[in-house]
Amino acid sequence: MTFSMKRMYAIFNKDLKDLSKNMYVLTTIITPVVLAFLFSRQDELILQMHYLIINLTFATVATFVQSALIAEEKEKNTLRGLMMSPASIGEILIGKSLVSTIMTVVTLIVCMRIMGYSLGDAPIIITAFVLVISFYIALGTWLGLVTRSLIEASIVIVPIMFLLGMGTLLIEIIGEYPILSFLEYFPNFQLEFLALRVEEGASWTNLGSYFGTIVLWLIAMCILTVVTYRKRAVNGE
Repeated sequence: MTFSMKRMYAIFNKDLKDLSKNMYVLTTIITPVVLAFLFSRQDELILQMHYLIINLTFATVATFVQSALIAEEKEKNTLRGLMMSPASIGEILIGKSLVSTIMTVVTLIVCMRIMGYSLGDAPIIITAFVLVISFYIALGTWLGLVTRSLIEASIVIVPIMFLLGMGTLLIEIIGEYPILSFLEYFPNFQLEFLALRVEEGASWTNLGSYFGTIVLWLIAMCILTVVTYRKRAVNGE
C-alpha cells in the first residue's frame, strides 16, 4: 500500500474540525500562554524559567491535545473504523499528529515571543525541539490509545503535566535525595540541560549524550505506540 497524502490530509482536516468544536481542549492550550505572560512581567528571566514554560507547552499542548483527539475517537467508536479503513498506520498516525504538532509549534512561538526568549544556537535548539516534540506527540498518541474516553485522558494527563511539564522545579529536591536522580534522564530535564550547555558555548560534539538520551526516549515511545496501535487494531478495542 502506497502512502497517500490525500488520505492523510483527510484525517488531518477531520481532526482540525473536531478540535475547533472542543472548547475544553482549546482552553487547556491557553495555560502556557497565560503563564508566559505572567513570567514576562518579571525584570529578568533565567533560562530555567523559559524552559519551564517550553516543557509545559510540550506537555499540555503536544501530549494532551494528541491524547484527547484519539481518546475522543475511541469514545465515539470511530477509531476502530479508521483502523479498518484503507489508510495505512503511517497515514493515520501522521495525519492525527499534524494538528497537535502545528498547535504546539504555534503555542511555543507565541510563548517564546511573550517571554523574549531567543535561541542561543538555533540549529541545535531547533533540532532538540523537533526531537522532543516528536516524543511528546508519540506519548500523547499512546495515552489516547490506552485511555477509553476524553475524561479519562484528562485525568491521566495531570501527573504527566506535572512530571514532564513542571518536573524541572524538582531539581533542588533531586539534589537532596539522590534516589530521585533518575528523573534527570527524562526528556524535559535533558532538554533544559542541553540548552544550558548551549548557553555556555557547547557545540554539537559536546551534546551527544543529551541528544542520545532524547532519541532513545523517542524510539522507545514510538515502538510502544506502534505495538499498542496494532494490538488495538487486532483486538478491536
